[in-house]
Order: sequence, then structure tokens, then C-alpha cells
Amino acid sequence: MPQSTQTSQRGKSTMNHKAMLARRTFLQGTGIALALPWLETFATSGEADQTPRRFVSVYHPDGVGLPLKSDPAWHDWCWFPRGGETDFELTKVLDVLEPLRSEITIYSGLSHPVARTVHGHSNADQYLTGAPIGGHGPYKNTISLDQLYAEHASEFTRHASLVMSTNGGVGGPRGAQTQSFNRDGRPIPAMNKPRQIFETLFVTSGKDAAERLSRSKSALDLLIDNTRSLGRQLSSRDQETLKQYLDAVRDTEQKLAKAQKWIETPIPQVDTRNLHLDAEPKEARLYFQTMYELIYLAFLSDSTRAATFQLGRENGEGPHDLLSRAVGLEGAHGLTHEVKKPGGWENLGTYNRYQAEEFGRFVQRLKETPEPTGKGTMLDNTFAMHGSASSSFHLSRNYPIISAGGKNLGFTNGRYLKFGKGNEDNQAGAGIDTDAGWNAKMEVEELPLAKLFVTVLQRLGVETDTFAGETGTLSRV
Repeated sequence: MPQSTQTSQRGKSTMNHKAMLARRTFLQGTGIALALPWLETFATSGEADQTPRRFVSVYHPDGVGLPLKSDPAWHDWCWFPRGGETDFELTKVLDVLEPLRSEITIYSGLSHPVARTVHGHSNADQYLTGAPIGGHGPYKNTISLDQLYAEHASEFTRHASLVMSTNGGVGGPRGAQTQSFNRDGRPIPAMNKPRQIFETLFVTSGKDAAERLSRSKSALDLLIDNTRSLGRQLSSRDQETLKQYLDAVRDTEQKLAKAQKWIETPIPQVDTRNLHLDAEPKEARLYFQTMYELIYLAFLSDSTRAATFQLGRENGEGPHDLLSRAVGLEGAHGLTHEVKKPGGWENLGTYNRYQAEEFGRFVQRLKETPEPTGKGTMLDNTFAMHGSASSSFHLSRNYPIISAGGKNLGFTNGRYLKFGKGNEDNQAGAGIDTDAGWNAKMEVEELPLAKLFVTVLQRLGVETDTFAGETGTLSRV
């Protein structure tokens, strides 16, 4: 095909997508617009088959608990399951995901080769990039998995990606507070204020509109008349889709104030055990849930198809270190240093369980939501990943990773997939609680995590066979 014809067709395609966004994405008010989900009533021929493919990665710092098999805590508080690929048994750390067993896959034996001798305090930056940033010296990162997909999917959405973290901003080299890096390897600032993220669902034109939105008890109040008018034009299925979406927006609005209070509570620079914080543990839970709800709304409205959420930075205090208060524990980072104290493995396992519980709540939400296009559920068309670049005590090996969903993308779940050789029971590095373990020689073999990333990219529709210097996909996935 001649170059000019290709260029012309791409131009027409881009114009069509822009027109589609302008036509069906926003519910208009005076100077304000609310992003809406896909509605079949306004679809043109061919659009009904364009079910979004979505990617979300949730990162948690500080790894997970891996007691030795000889330790009584191993049976209940080891993060990794026991058993085989389909007959695995979840311990108390992940048993909250049992109702979603058929929707999840748990991985062991994967890591980034260039990071295996990097201390866990310095490895989060490369979780989605696989870049050889090292543990010290010159620093150069590369593009992250989510941003590579965002380049592919951004023409269909208002926002190329949604980048979130509990701490916000970018942090510093080897202490990133964001999981997302652009094609030049520069960190993309993460948002951590629920109100700020919520308002990305709106477009305001002019200072008056912005001020009116900020004063309004509910953004939906400013659009309700338009909602009624639109509803009369919709098919019965679209009416149900719109109602479900607006209910979710309203529910999230009602949570925002308390969730915002949590993130705005000053973090004491002293021992916090004897202090009473204004933000209570229940508000820590609410903050966590509201952030997940915002990802859900962004996906439901098709405002973006790529999202990241980092639950704190490695080796750093901040709001994330207090999330563990939601389950009655002290600072999250300290839990990894106290595993040999009485109840130490249980405490770390309890916090890891809480992280899994909230991820499961989000996955269940996607599972319960039908795709507006009628192509299964939102979970069927979303690859959701939850993991860390550390396993036991800052050891940059055997990343603990869970994925969920993606049935319509070709993923088969309900499995525990072990890769590599020599660590079938996940005992390499288990039981360590000092820095002596992170750079010790390991007589085990692991596979590159980048091979899973190539698989994910291909099934999301990106034409590539390489990522982070690794070629080929991961078998059995």
C-alpha cells in the first residue's frame, strides 16, 4: 500500500476515534463534563466489537513472609501456596482470595536477572521496566510495561494512563514513588490524592466551572438534568449501564472526604506508637478502597486502559507505612524486620493478607460488572497484576506475583505456576531477617519476568517479541 494511502487511513482512523470520544464519552453540563462508559445506543458499525483491553499493576514494597519449613509459622504464614498447579492450597496469607480461585494465577520463580543482586530497598524502580539500574552509581531507567501499552491504547481514551501511589510524586532514583516510566526512562509523577484523581473524570472549561465543581457537594448534582435527558434516548441495557456507573460515581464521591483526610494527615517524624493520629485505621481502609474504586471508575468510563498503583516506596516512611494500622499493626516496613520476634511471621502475613484482600475486592468488582459491549465481564478483558520485586527480607528474587482476569485475552486461571529449578518449595532465602541474605549466592534457577511481560503485551494487542532485553514469551501462561 502506498505510504500516502497508509498515512491517509491512519489519519481517518484517528479522526474517527476523536469523533467517537467527543460523541459518546462525555455527559455535558455547563462547563463540566463527566466521562461515560461505552453506550451501544451511540455506537457506529464496528464499535461494538471494540471491547477495551485493560492492564493494571499494583505494587507493594517490602516483599512477603517466607518462613522456613521447619518453622511452625510456615504452615499458616508462608505467602506462597502449597501443592501443585491446580490442587494448590492457599495459606492464611492468601486464603481471602479463595472465592476468586478460578480467576487468579499465582507465580513463583520469576525475577529480573539484572536485579537479582540488588538490595530490595533499591529495586522497585525496575519492577515494570526490567532495566539494569543497579544498586548504586549512575542511574538510567527505561520504559515501563504500562507505558508501552499506553502508547498502543491511548488513541482510544482520554488519558493515556492513570498513575497512582500512596506517597505521590516521583521520589528519587532507586526510591521511586511511581511505577511508571516514559520512553526516555523518566519517572511519571503519581497522584495520591483521591479528590485530584476523581476530578480527572471531569473536564472544566473556565475558572468559574472549576470553582463551581469544587464547591458542589456532588459533581453529579450539576449534571443530573442532563442525565435524565440522556436516559430517555438509551436502550434498556445502556440505561442499566448508566445507572450502575452513576451509582459507582456517587458512592466514590461519598468516600472522598474521609479518604482524603487519611492522606493529608501529617506523618510524625518520631515514634508514632504513643500518638493518636487524626486519621483512624478505618480511614486507612477507606483510602485504600477508594483508590481502587477510582481505577474501577477510570476503566468503566474507558477514560484509560492502563493503570498503576504503588502502595509505597521501598525503604521509606510515608503514608504507606501507616496503612498497616488498618489491621491493628505498627509501621509496615518494620514488620519485615521483626519476623523472628514472637508473632512476627503472623504480623507480616496479616499485613500481606490485607493487601490481598483489597486486591481481591477490586477483582470481584470487575467480575461483577458486565462489559457495556456485552463481551463478558470487565475482568474477562482486564489483566490485573499484584506483586513486589522482593520476596523474603529485601531479597530481589522469586517475586511474589498474582494475576487476575484476562479470560478473553487468552489467560487461563485457577493455577499456581512454578518456574525455574531448585526452589520448588520456595525455601531459597526463606527465614532470613538480616541484610546478609540479599547478596548471598543462590543455587537456584529462575526465569526472566520480562517473558511474562512479553506475553501480556502480545495479548493486549501490542506487536512485540521483546521486552527489557528478553525475547520470547513465558510458556504455560
